Amino acid sequence: NVRLTRSRSGGTGTAKFTFQNPKALDSNSTAEITGMYMIDEEGEIITREVKGKFVNGRPEIIEAIYLIKSNEEWDRFMRFMNRYAKENDLGLSKSGR
Repeated sequence: NVRLTRSRSGGTGTAKFTFQNPKALDSNSTAEITGMYMIDEEGEIITREVKGKFVNGRPEIIEAIYLIKSNEEWDRFMRFMNRYAKENDLGLSKSGR
């Protein structure tokens, strides 16, 4: 699940990713989570704002927040997301606001 927000001026925004029961938190996984890396033919988009949520001591959710600081970053992020959605047969739904 990805939720996007954008300022009225369009200059800043956020992308909040929520992963339910992610494989990265399996008991067999020993790798440290140091960030979220979105990689495509243009390069990498990286965020280090990644948090795990636990319920009754068990990992349930990973949340990552990517802060978008300019129109150029917004456009780059949207190009990545459009490619990702197309490759993974995903769609976009707009909020009722």
